[in-house]
This record gives sequence, C-alpha cells and structure tokens, in this order.
Amino acid sequence: MKSSVELDKMLMSINRKGYPAYKELKGSYQFAGFVLHIDHVQGDPFAAPSKLSIQVKKDQAGFPVTMYDTDYKRIALQDHLTRLFTKSVSSYTFQAKGSGKSGLIGISRCGQEILERTAFKIENGDLLVRFEVGFPANGRTINAYELKKILFEYLPDAVKKSLFYENINKNEVRRVVELAEDQHTIREELIRRHLVAFVANGSVLPRESGISQRPMKNAVKFQSPASMEVEMKLPYAGLVKGMGIPKGITLIVGGGYHGKSTLLKALEHGIYNHIAGDGREYVITDDTAVKIRAEDGRAVSHVNISPFINDLPNKKNTVDFSTEDASGSTSQAANVVEAVQSGAKTLLIDEDTCATNFMVRDCLMQTVVSGDKEPITPFTLQARELNEKHGISIVLVAGSSGSYFYIADKILQMDNYQTFDITEKVKKVIAKVPEDNMEAETKIPISVIFDKDKFRRIARSKRLDKKRDQVKIKQFGKDSFSIGKDTVDLKYVEQILDSEQTTTLSHCLKYLLEQMERQEQNVDVLVEKLWNQLRICGLEFLCQGTYIPSGMAQIRKQDIYACVNRYRGLL
Repeated sequence: MKSSVELDKMLMSINRKGYPAYKELKGSYQFAGFVLHIDHVQGDPFAAPSKLSIQVKKDQAGFPVTMYDTDYKRIALQDHLTRLFTKSVSSYTFQAKGSGKSGLIGISRCGQEILERTAFKIENGDLLVRFEVGFPANGRTINAYELKKILFEYLPDAVKKSLFYENINKNEVRRVVELAEDQHTIREELIRRHLVAFVANGSVLPRESGISQRPMKNAVKFQSPASMEVEMKLPYAGLVKGMGIPKGITLIVGGGYHGKSTLLKALEHGIYNHIAGDGREYVITDDTAVKIRAEDGRAVSHVNISPFINDLPNKKNTVDFSTEDASGSTSQAANVVEAVQSGAKTLLIDEDTCATNFMVRDCLMQTVVSGDKEPITPFTLQARELNEKHGISIVLVAGSSGSYFYIADKILQMDNYQTFDITEKVKKVIAKVPEDNMEAETKIPISVIFDKDKFRRIARSKRLDKKRDQVKIKQFGKDSFSIGKDTVDLKYVEQILDSEQTTTLSHCLKYLLEQMERQEQNVDVLVEKLWNQLRICGLEFLCQGTYIPSGMAQIRKQDIYACVNRYRGLL
C-alpha cells in the first residue's frame, strides 16, 4: 500500500498529461485515519465517473459493537452513515472544475426505506464506503490540482464529519439503532401473533405528492378500530398500539378518496423498514407480501394459469402458458401464480388496477354467459382455497362489487381516512342476502400451482447479444433496463422502490440468463440457487471478477422472480 504523500507526487507528475495517464493512480493509499482505494479509473472526462472507496478500520471508526451485532442493526447503521456521508460530500460536488463530469462526487441517495446497499458496508467493525468521482480535466488534459482538492481536502473532511463515531451525533445514531430493534421486534410479533401486518396508531400514511415519498403535512393520522387494536411492547418505544391485520382475507372498502388505496400502499411499502420521521416507522408488513395487478401487454413464459383460465377458444395451452402480449386477465392470472410460486404468503390487491373479469363474475353475468362459455374462473372462487388450504393471506381493496364480502374474514371501511371494522355489520346484512349462485366447483383446483414437481418451469434463454463477449446492461431509471437488445419493463412491479434495486435486478437477470443460455433449466431451481448465494455472500456475489459498484441495493426473492418473468427472451 502506498502513502498519501506518494499519491500527491504521482498526481503532480501526471498534471497536464493526456487523460489516460490517470489510470496510473489505481491502487490503495494510506491517509490519516483511513485508506483510499482507487478501484477503477474512467477512460475520459465524459465517461462514467471513476470508482473509489474509503476504508476506516474498526479502532479508528470507534462504533460500539452493540450498534452492528445483528444484521438489522448493521443495515440501519449503514443506512444512517450513508446519509451522513452523502450530506457531507454533497456540498463539494462540482466544486472541483473541469470538463465533462469533472468534479462530480456521487454516492447513493437513500429514500424513505432502509435498504442494504453496496455503497456502504460494515464488516467486523470496519467501515467501507463506495462512491464515484469525476476526475477533473481541461478538455481531455489532466487537471491534477483540481483532483488534489477532492482527494486531499473534500474527502478527508467528509470522512471526519461522518465516519468517526466521536464526531457524529451519538444520540441520533443511538435512536437509529433503537428504531431498528423496535421494528425487528414487530416483525417477530407478526409471526408469533399470526398477523400479516401492523399499522401503529398515529402513523402518517398519505405521502406529500405523487413524486415525493415524504409524509404529507397535516394529514389525518391513523387510528385502529378498537376491535382490531393490538398492543406491542417494544424494547425502546415501549407500549405501542395499532391495528393488527390477521392472516386470512381482509377486505378494505369505502368511498373514493377516503384512504383505501393509501392504506394499501402503506402496506405495500411496509415490507421494508422506514427511517424516523417518515410516518410509517411502525407500519410493518409480512416481507414476502406481493402486490398483484393486471398488466396488459406483459410477456408470460411457461406459467400454469389453468386454475384461473382454461379451455380458451383458440385451444391455447394454459397449463404451460406463454405469450408476448398478455391480456388483463391472463397477465393478472400469471402474476398471482408467479407470486405464490415465489414464496409470497400475502397478496395485496387493489381493485382499481385489476382486470374486472378476472376478479369477479356475478349471477346475472353467469346466466347470460354460461360457465361452459367462460374460460375464466374468477379470483373470488379461488381465494378461499388459497387461504384455507395453502395459507395465502389476501388484503383486497374494493369498491364496486358486493361479491367480495362473501369471501372476507375481516372487512374494514375507510371514511375520511378513518378506519372502521364493519365485519359484524356486513355479516348480518349478507346473512339476509344469499350469495350469488356461483359455480360451486372450479374447473381446475388451485392446488396444481403448488406442485412444482409435476409442473416444472423448464426454459432456456435465447442467445444473448454480446459485445466483446460481454452482455451490455443499460438502465432507464427505476422502471426498466435493457439487457442486450431486450428491454425488461418493471413499471408495474410496484414494490421496487429504488433505482438501485433495479440495478441489482439487472445483474441478477444477467447471471441467470448466462446459465440458461447454455441449456434448458428449471427456472425455480435456478432462482432459488441464486437467492441462496445472495443471502450467503451478499450483493457482491453478482460482481465476481470485477470491481463492486456503489449503486446496488437490497432486493427480495420475489423481485428476482418478477424480473425473470418479464424478460421476453425465455424460450
């Protein structure tokens, strides 16, 4: 390892040379209190910025072991320190002048959720922060004096302010770790009490706007119905009360703009912990929960949707169903089956984004269009078996059809953002109103989608488009990316909340397709193997043989399945 003095000399020796001379700087350098790693140097000032990392040893960082001795506390601390470091370097970005990306200092910008990221890692008390720097140039000529400002002034100052325990707000970091402990306790209580979600009294569910996830000011705070209120004694917050949503089928009804979808959206995001001040700190959902919706036009590959759609007029096989352009009903059927097969134990559904003919069919429609002419078995006819025989809970928002009342265990009404339990009231009403004469027997039992031995998803990838034996990945924000010449659209995978999660998924798909390009594979087996590797090795597993980028974030197994399922190149 070289010293910072040697780095200074090297900088001065290449000043005003051609930009490629910057590559001589690649390596590790000891500074006072930390080590600077220059992992990758950009090819020119207009290319993607150079990749750097800073390592602070345990004894110098000084964080108590109790702040990172479990995964959930470690991730919360990493998240907090990432935010501190980002804040520290933000005032310096582009302060060093030059052409192209000269002077850029970039690191993960965390949202409201607490996610593990490659940008920051705590291992045995050592800190490692990864980020990007645009090495300064005038045209394509090195400006070493401007880079010296970044490396010898800006970065050491940011390290001092954000990565040494003695210099940061100790009460603030303590509260971060305590919140993580409380949130973990709630997740354990969900399992112990057979709940799919918990929404604490006083939570702020509405968001500031459609483009901001910050809490809405002066919003009506959540209050649980008395009949569903549970108490949880948390290690630091003490006694917290709120609504416990039990396993089973829960229906959320009410007029338009009264908060139904807002509650469901909070539950969707509750699969992850949230930072203090978000308003949803104690909104915790089963972390396997998957939002289900119709998705017209999506690709579907080798999915058994026969329990929902069968006997199509064109005789298309729905036991091994594939299409390049799914309809609303076939896409939603595929989404349900794929979610269940990915290990989801809770389905979250908003009627507004569903295919109506997939969800429900009333008595009059059955009379006009007889069962033998209708290939769709409505979701309402399969929901009860999904829950009672296979343990899949459902939280459903509805406002148009009373048929949903007959399958629900719990019924909540939203009225001006207030929540009321109207289960008993509705039960009395429907006792006097017989259920529509729906078909008692579904065409295909739902149990077939759980038999992975009998209905194995065997597929292979088409030949991948490569340049210099490499598969090119290009990302388009949070909602999509291209791999080779194919675009993967994740716009309707609504629980992907951060563009860095999309980056991770693009690398996951690349890894899987390289396995599937060689020969046919069992898709489920392949995804499970990858998921196990990620759990053991972390996100770094996806970057073997190259530097580890700073812009990757935690995902779920369900997200990997969703990504693979939307790739149009499976054969």
